[in-house]
Amino acid sequence: MRAVVVASDMITPYGTGTDACWEGLMAGRTAVSRVARFKTQAFHSDYAGMIAGLTYHETESLAMQMLTRLFERAGGLIPRDARLLLATTKGEIDLLEKSVLDGIHDGSASVPIRLLSAVVKLVGVEDPGMVISSACTSSSAATARAAAMVRHGQADCVLVAACDSVTEFIFSGFSSLMALDKEPARPFDRDRAGLNVGEAAAFALVMSEERAEREGREILGEVAGWGLSDDANHMTGPSRESEGMILAITKALRSAGIDAAEVGFIAAHGTGTVYNDAMELRAFSAMFRDGALPVYSLKGGIGHTMGAAGLVELLIALRALREGTVPPTVNLKEPDDAARAWVSDRKRPVRRNTKALVTNAGFSGANTALVLA
Repeated sequence: MRAVVVASDMITPYGTGTDACWEGLMAGRTAVSRVARFKTQAFHSDYAGMIAGLTYHETESLAMQMLTRLFERAGGLIPRDARLLLATTKGEIDLLEKSVLDGIHDGSASVPIRLLSAVVKLVGVEDPGMVISSACTSSSAATARAAAMVRHGQADCVLVAACDSVTEFIFSGFSSLMALDKEPARPFDRDRAGLNVGEAAAFALVMSEERAEREGREILGEVAGWGLSDDANHMTGPSRESEGMILAITKALRSAGIDAAEVGFIAAHGTGTVYNDAMELRAFSAMFRDGALPVYSLKGGIGHTMGAAGLVELLIALRALREGTVPPTVNLKEPDDAARAWVSDRKRPVRRNTKALVTNAGFSGANTALVLA
């Protein structure tokens, strides 16, 4: 069974819809800006990628506000019999923040299972759903699981939803790790100095090709292969030998039944931290020995959207496949020596009938790779 994407949407700091994100990236314009949601004087940066119009520490969580906006636009696209996978790193953590600030110290409202139940009700599916939380690989891991369920006949329709928000807790955590750039992040740049956190929500409806054709669904692309690994190197830092990412890419190519020569471009994790970007470039150089491919990162444009990052990147990569063009890496000024042949601050064409590779990495050493057609 081929696993195909038949419907999708996103909300990012560029605005609502995939078009808004695509157009912002293609224009080379960043949506990262100074934080006004909470005070940042105690932190190492005051920049983040944030969505306009969300209310903070009110009754409804930031995650639920984003997801409600997202699925209000979905209309009747989601079948009631769809299986549901919800990917998130911290979910409704702002409800826990509010509880602490109010002196209640009750975290029950912020547990992920409650958000999952709310999403089940919001989208109207019969499935009780499952939460997949694997740091910043959450939504790419969820997409891999959805595709595996379809390929092996366990389901013929799976909804992957993802969300994460910028809160004071999240911001302070990355600040304490000295991981934040004081300016908009510069993935793969010689002078990169860290990441910006960002927020987003997205969904992809994954179906068997057979059901998609039976229902007359437009096929946006195929999740052709996937690979997951964990290098178990450090609580937060990736292995400098890149063996975990190399293994994930190797598994993804094998799963897709292709060799490296069939990959036309790479949508990289590209956080803008010194070690992540170097780790990915080592893996790409090891896997693609015939020459550098177009590589780009979205994170200079929207920030690091954590658990939602992989799904947003997947949807933009599918758009790039259809358009035959990859977006620039926003904020790139002077590529790192190791990145020079791979990345660009300009949009670039890709050859027809090629495949895309999407890579993600997360805390604890998690790595994912997806092959898209």
